[in-house]
Amino acid sequence: MPTLTAVHGDITQQHVDAVVNAANNRMRGGGGVDGAIHRAGGPAVLADCIARFPHGLATGDAGWTTAGDLPATWIIHTVGPNFAAGERDRSLLESCYRRSLEVADELSARSISFPLISAGVYGWPLDDAIDAAVEVLQGTGTAVDDIRLVAFSAPTFARLARRLGQAQG
Repeated sequence: MPTLTAVHGDITQQHVDAVVNAANNRMRGGGGVDGAIHRAGGPAVLADCIARFPHGLATGDAGWTTAGDLPATWIIHTVGPNFAAGERDRSLLESCYRRSLEVADELSARSISFPLISAGVYGWPLDDAIDAAVEVLQGTGTAVDDIRLVAFSAPTFARLARRLGQAQG
């Protein structure tokens, strides 16, 4: 069973095999985590997105690109549901985590960092976003050894750590 931990920090600075990007359907970069990952990864990330996903990616699905200048090997892009726009089917959110782990296994990744998908500008309620992430990541079989849920803000990290029963120091 993989180790699931909460991390307080910047997902673009995680030294892991794969970093998960909370992307939009267009796969051309955006705001929030998506924008930060594209900026830190550099132009190679966008070029690979255009080549691999000429028609974008469906909500709940995942695919990979180079990590460009990030300290990772791959970026696994997944498109979460936009709660604020009325996409409230939790199974789509759960699918993002499950599909990302499937892609990680296809790549033989052993370590992976996730943001809380859809919990930012897409407006998914934070506690439910945390519950969905933890339930799927703890309940899905994978060869990944090290799974990290990375929170940029201290209050979100505290909630994640509490949910995982993890010390917050």
